Amino acid sequence: MKMEGIPFGTTDWESIPRTEHKGTTGVAYWRTANFGSIRVRMVEYSRGYDADHWCSKGHILLCLDGELETELEDGRRFILKPGMSYQVADGAEPHRSRTEVGATLFIVD
Repeated sequence: MKMEGIPFGTTDWESIPRTEHKGTTGVAYWRTANFGSIRVRMVEYSRGYDADHWCSKGHILLCLDGELETELEDGRRFILKPGMSYQVADGAEPHRSRTEVGATLFIVD
């Protein structure tokens, strides 16, 4: 990721409209800002959210609230709690997320 042509700025995430993305169960609400080719999101997963797809996109993800379980296609599972993060490259390891209690995430990709 190369960050170029992005002047200093601040983001008021509450002012960005949220979009709804349904999972197999539950829903994710995204607030998305784009800075050049970089997408930055504040994502809120509802209680009981379970992703409806495997994702191969690379991310840097920080858990701000709640608890997130991420499963890799090879069966490994990881639990993120507030203050924990993960990173994965584009095309590296397909992954999907779920949460029983809900979660708020800050994601850069």
